[in-house]
Amino acid sequence: MRSFEDILYTEHGGVATIAINRPEKYNAFRGQTCDEIIQALHLAGWNKDIGVIILTGVGEKAFCSGGDQSAQEGGYDGRGIIGLPLEELHSLIREVPKPVIARVNGYAIGGGNVLVTCCDLAIASENAIFGQVGPRVGSVDPGFGTAYLSRVIGEKRAREIWYLCRKYTAQQALEWGLVNAVVPMDQLDQEVEKWAQEIMALSPTAISIAKRSFNADSDSIKGIGSLGMQTLKLFYESEESKEGVKAFLEKRKPRFRD
Repeated sequence: MRSFEDILYTEHGGVATIAINRPEKYNAFRGQTCDEIIQALHLAGWNKDIGVIILTGVGEKAFCSGGDQSAQEGGYDGRGIIGLPLEELHSLIREVPKPVIARVNGYAIGGGNVLVTCCDLAIASENAIFGQVGPRVGSVDPGFGTAYLSRVIGEKRAREIWYLCRKYTAQQALEWGLVNAVVPMDQLDQEVEKWAQEIMALSPTAISIAKRSFNADSDSIKGIGSLGMQTLKLFYESEESKEGVKAFLEKRKPRFRD
């Protein structure tokens, strides 16, 4: 198996698991983290022995808490328009010809919530928490995290998530259609494995065609996201956005309107 620094990658019984391994940061991603997930998705996505990909986080506290704000100062620390190759990452989750299941083991906040949105399926533990924080820290996801989220859960609920930055329980996420199932934490692995093996028993070509057919209806959002990221780059260079990051790191309320 290939070794990484920010993620753990394993293959077993036709299932590849990608786990963000930054529990001390609530599995927040930096530029390197995104690059490693992309590499792992390529490894699994084009391996004929792999039928299902699981995306998760290490530990029981967090699936992913989004972008690591300590690596953000008018832009993140990696490649891409904003210093994070999020356009490539989100698109690749959709483009690999295998179902990607989000195993949501805790907080799925900010960019973590977007990852859940992009995955084909999502199974959450009862202690999982969902929500957005972008407008709290001077940020937003101008692509799949907004436009596609509205397709998944509906316009009014998607706007509520972004406009209010509230936190939502796993049960609420289930009722809204953001996740497919909710189970106790001690049953999460068993449930994810059950879903994966059911998929493995089916025609891989039929599954791949179905995935591409589902995506065809919403692929235009990729273009929207590309335009949005250009705008987001300019926003990150503004004093308003920088105030959000500074306030987060200083653990105080931001003064955006000053």
